[in-house]
Amino acid sequence: MSSTDYRARRATLAARMGRTGVAIIPTAPEQMRNRDSDFPYRHDSYFHYLCGFTEPRAWLVIHGDGRSTLFCQPKDLEREIWDGYRLGPADAPARLGLDAAHSVTDIDSQMPRLLDGSETVWFPFGIHKGLEARVEGWLASVRGRARAGALCPQQQRDLCGPLDEMRLFKDATELDTMRRAAAISAGAHVRAMQECARRLRAGEDVREYHLDAELLHEFRRHGSQFPAYGSIVAAGANACVLHYRADAAPVRDGELVLIDAGCELDGYASDITRTFPANGRFSPAQRQLYDLVLASQDAAVAATRPGARFNDPHDASVQVLAQGMLDLGLLDRNKVGSVQDVIEQRAYFPFYMHRTSHWLGMDVHDCGSYLEPDELAQATPRRDPLSGDTVIHRPARVLRPGMVLTIEPGLYVRPAPGVPERFHGIGIRIEDDAVVTGGGCELITRGVPVQADAIEALMRG
Repeated sequence: MSSTDYRARRATLAARMGRTGVAIIPTAPEQMRNRDSDFPYRHDSYFHYLCGFTEPRAWLVIHGDGRSTLFCQPKDLEREIWDGYRLGPADAPARLGLDAAHSVTDIDSQMPRLLDGSETVWFPFGIHKGLEARVEGWLASVRGRARAGALCPQQQRDLCGPLDEMRLFKDATELDTMRRAAAISAGAHVRAMQECARRLRAGEDVREYHLDAELLHEFRRHGSQFPAYGSIVAAGANACVLHYRADAAPVRDGELVLIDAGCELDGYASDITRTFPANGRFSPAQRQLYDLVLASQDAAVAATRPGARFNDPHDASVQVLAQGMLDLGLLDRNKVGSVQDVIEQRAYFPFYMHRTSHWLGMDVHDCGSYLEPDELAQATPRRDPLSGDTVIHRPARVLRPGMVLTIEPGLYVRPAPGVPERFHGIGIRIEDDAVVTGGGCELITRGVPVQADAIEALMRG
C-alpha cells in the first residue's frame, strides 16, 4: 500500500463523517507478557487501515475536511538503541502522506485544539480501554474555554460503523495480499501433512507441537510476520474440542489430525483448516465422515455468490450434513424424523455446533455487519428450539463482490449412547477462504488439497 492509498481511505472516511466531524483513532497498546518482557507488538487494525503506521503509542486524528494529524513517539536515540528505529514527528508527514505530526507527549495539550469547532467526535466504541474517559477529558478542556469562544463537539459517535463498511469490501491491493497469505498458509499445511506421514513411516515420535513447528517455520520463511491466530493442531479426539491449541499429545497411526492455522502477511489474515489421516490413509469410517463434510462444503461454496445472503452457505451446508447424519446413523430417524425436522429442531447441533462462515480480512474474525443495513427494521421474533428463548431474526447480509468470508463446515463425534462406535472421537473440519466475485466465489486457499484421494496422494509423496 502506498501513502496515496491510505490518503484515499482517510478521504473516504472523512466524507462519511461529514465536514463537521473529527475522528480519533489510537493504535493498540503494548502488552506485557511477564515482568519486563512484552508480547510481540501488533498494531490496531483500524489505525493501520488508515495510515499504515506500525509503531506503538500512536494516535491518528482525521477531520471532516480531510486533514489528518499523527501523534507518535518522538525521536530518542538512546531508546532507539534498545527498542529500534522510530520515524518521529518530523519525518512522518512526508513519509505517510499526512498533514501534520506531533510528539505523543503533547497529545493532551494539542487534542483540545483539534477538537475545537467540530460538532461530532468519532472514535471506536468499546475497543480501547479508557478511551472514552480520555476523550471526555479532552472535551472538558474544550468546554472550559467556552467563554473564550471555543466550540465543543456536542455528539459522540462510534467510528466502527463507517470503518467496518469500508473494511468489509476489499480492493485489488488487499486481495492480492490475502492471496499471498493464503498461498503461504496452504504451503504450511502441505508441509505439516507430509512431515507427519514421513515421521510415522520412519517410526519416529510425532507430537502436536512437531506439526505446529512445521507451520511456524513455513510461515516465517516466506515472510509472514505472525500467525493470524493461535494454531489448532488436534490429534485424534482432541479435534472434537473446537478451540483446542497445539499441545504435547501424541499423533498416532490410524488417527486423524485436524489443523486450523493461517498466517498474517502485511496486516492481512488467512484461515485454513484441513483434516487428514496421520499415516496418510483414511479408514473407511473416517472416509465416510470426511466425504460428508466435504460434500457439505461443496454445497456451501455453490451458495456463495453475489446476491445470496450471508446465511445461505450455512443453510446449504446444514442441509447436506443433516441428510448425512441420518444416512450414517449419527441421528436416529425414528427419534428425530425427517431432514427438515432435523434442521427445524436443530437436532444436528450435538455434531455441528458452529456457523459455517465469518468475515476475513485484517482480523481473522474481521469486522463488518452480518445483517443487511437497509433491512434492519424487518425484525421477526422466533423461538429457539434448543434453548426455548425468543430470538430476533433480521435479514442476513447480501453478498457482494469484494467481500471475503470463510467456508468451514465440520462434524465432531463424541462418544454418546446411540452413536455408532466406529465414529467415536472423530472430529473433522474443512475450511477455505472465499472471495465473492462477479459470478460466484474464488477459493484462494486451494493450494492445499481437499479431496480425500488427493490428500492421500500428497502424503505418499
